[in-house]
Amino acid sequence: MSIVTLKDLISRADEQGKAVGAFSVGNMEMILGAIRAAEEMNTPIIIQIAEVRLPTSPLAIIGPMMVAAAENSSVDVCVHLDHGLNYETVEEALELGFSSVMLDGSLLDYEENVKLTQRVVDIAREYGASVEAELGVVGGNEGGGKAHTIQCTDPTVADDFCKRTGIDAMAVAIGNAHGHYKAAPELKLDVLKEIDASCDTPLVLHGGTGITPETFQECIRNGIRKVNIATASFDAVVKAASQNTADGGNYFALSQKMADEVYENVKKHIKIFNMENLK
Repeated sequence: MSIVTLKDLISRADEQGKAVGAFSVGNMEMILGAIRAAEEMNTPIIIQIAEVRLPTSPLAIIGPMMVAAAENSSVDVCVHLDHGLNYETVEEALELGFSSVMLDGSLLDYEENVKLTQRVVDIAREYGASVEAELGVVGGNEGGGKAHTIQCTDPTVADDFCKRTGIDAMAVAIGNAHGHYKAAPELKLDVLKEIDASCDTPLVLHGGTGITPETFQECIRNGIRKVNIATASFDAVVKAASQNTADGGNYFALSQKMADEVYENVKKHIKIFNMENLK
């Protein structure tokens, strides 16, 4: 198949009443595991990396791997920069061939977020790429960064934000958080419904690890068209490493086991996001 844009995949998902899984990766094995699951399920996916991961997975190295994996996949794949922190990182990702980018301006005041997002949309359009932005503040952190308190997206400004910026997808804050939840999350589905009713832009759910399959599907029924899964996949890699060490350690076995564990995690979530029967 080929690399496709975020806009393309979420448009298809919207027509089918589904969501696209966006799976964070940090090494070659995670990329291979995610792509294998997508191919087996014959379902397009998004592979992504957040800027906070780049100190251990430099964009100049992992980016070309992500692009090559997408180009050689038998299903369509979007390659996405998640939670970009610097405009220069967005530019680098676009130069490497990423088909979607996000520069997270959610911690800025409203007008600054609008202005910064508009700037990202302008450059992304030059590359034919899609743009995701965040309104409100998703809690927790993406790993290694400062934890943020949840600030729910304001439904009364959602449409204004989307129209003024021209984004292709909007990440919402409805009680969701990055990382591990200390307790089962209680998502504010009433807020999600208000946001969905107020604007036509497809919505994104971050902080997917720990949310139940039933809640995922309820969110999808109310406008969520992209769901981010990161912590669960990184946990799968740690599990593989722990088992390999317990068995005496073997690099090649470890490499295969890491890919296998990520494959299983991605496959499980694809079934949920495809709105398959949970029973």
